Amino acid sequence: MPYLNKYILDKVVEGSFEKENVDELCWTLTAKKNYQPDKNSNSVLPERDAFRLWCLFNFLSEDKYPLVMVPDEVEYLLKKICMGMSTEFNCVEFEDFFSQDSGQQSSITVWVFLQMMNSGKITRGIDKSIISMAIEEVYREIVGDVLKEGYLWKKGQLRRNWKERWFTLRPSNLSYYTGEDRKDCQGNIVLDGNCCVEVLPDRDGKRCMFCLKTLSKTYEMSASDTKQRQEWTTAIQTAIRLHVEGKKSLHKDLKLKRREQREQRDKRQQAKEEELQRLRALQEERERKLAELDLLKEAQKQAQVLLEQDEQRRREQHEQLQRTLEIQLREAEEARVSMQAEMALKEEEAEKQRKRIQELEEMQKRLEEALQQEIKARLDEEAFRYAQAGLLAEEEEKMKALMSLQEEQEEYILKTEREKQELKQEMENKSRALDEAQRQLEEVRANRHRVDQDVVAAQRKLRQASTNVKHWNVQMNRLMRPIGPGEKRPSLGSSYQSFQIPTQRDPGLRLRKRSESEDQQRNGEESKENVDSRAGSDLERRHSHASNGDMDIP
Repeated sequence: MPYLNKYILDKVVEGSFEKENVDELCWTLTAKKNYQPDKNSNSVLPERDAFRLWCLFNFLSEDKYPLVMVPDEVEYLLKKICMGMSTEFNCVEFEDFFSQDSGQQSSITVWVFLQMMNSGKITRGIDKSIISMAIEEVYREIVGDVLKEGYLWKKGQLRRNWKERWFTLRPSNLSYYTGEDRKDCQGNIVLDGNCCVEVLPDRDGKRCMFCLKTLSKTYEMSASDTKQRQEWTTAIQTAIRLHVEGKKSLHKDLKLKRREQREQRDKRQQAKEEELQRLRALQEERERKLAELDLLKEAQKQAQVLLEQDEQRRREQHEQLQRTLEIQLREAEEARVSMQAEMALKEEEAEKQRKRIQELEEMQKRLEEALQQEIKARLDEEAFRYAQAGLLAEEEEKMKALMSLQEEQEEYILKTEREKQELKQEMENKSRALDEAQRQLEEVRANRHRVDQDVVAAQRKLRQASTNVKHWNVQMNRLMRPIGPGEKRPSLGSSYQSFQIPTQRDPGLRLRKRSESEDQQRNGEESKENVDSRAGSDLERRHSHASNGDMDIP
């Protein structure tokens, strides 16, 4: 398995093959030779359960060959299985099994592990179907990377109705099926760093609601109770965190963390043993010093006894000398002087012995103080460790809060970008409408200028026509009355007195009517010019409003 994992399985693209088939092949090759359960025993596990336990053992084993599992990992796996069976883990049977063989105290092989499971010590009195269900659940959780699975109510995206689905959560996706057998997959939600989970209030007759938001859709779901909702939201957040951290399996990460904890525990145990050895050395040194002190005290007592004996002997000798050698007084005096000198030397030696004893007592006090300081340092070290653990927990909470704030900030930035694009589009529409209004205003002004020029030309022609009409009226009045025979041509001054109203066919009348119609046309053009001027002023006023940003462009 280490060779397959390193050189073959780790290089295969995920989803291109079933790793369980490779595991079954390896199990077939190895179990035939090494796995030989007792067929007559009632506690023997089925072949499928033994295969799954073998896969779990390979997953949790140490990364070295031959594969072995440390007792801590064995205890972790057995606790997971007992939790799936809703039973309490029997630590006594577990410790008895490891204490039977001294070679198994550090690690066990997979075949010894299967032998322990077939012995029935761990699963005594439990139905085989319950054991199989528990092993399958632990297998799917650890080997299949299933963080959580169960029934939830899901709201549809199109029909918006609620249906109960079986959900399966993995670190990379959240799949849902019509039933617990997971045969008919209804959908697959890909999880990434842009996903988030939010708790929703109760509505539509559903309680314990929450939603999973992705970049494209929002999925609303309802759990059976508050505990299930909390477990689902926590599991989905764990899957998102694993994807953000670039980790593909939760239990691989937990396995590495447990291994680091074991290594740190071994280091602490080794440091503790070294500290105990050092304390034992200090204790032995102290006992050796105390033994030396006892020897010195015994030597002092012996010297005191010898001194008393010498004193007694000197007194006897002195009495004998006084009785027998009275005549040798000078010699006795000299002997007395020599004895006094010897006594002074003895007293100095006794004083040195007393000083030595005091030094040893002070050394004993210093050793006791050093021992107390060592104990205090150990207590301070334990307190610092607990404080460091609290700081690490607080730092992890702050990192979670920082990640949530970062996600909220990214959502707000996306919302601001969308609003900015909409405002930019609206400004472009207004600018185009303003340009169109400006063009129309320029056309109106050009039309007005042409109309003004036409009006001036018409007025000039009208004045010329009026002048011509007056001239022809005068001429016509002169010629209106014919001169009869024998009558004289009337003078120029009496022409106006003899003027009569012309008939309808009179050309002068037609000219006069034409001039009146031209006057009316001119008045109509002037009124139209006034209307055009008012329209131009309205357009100019609208243009000024539009330039100020107040004009509403449809």
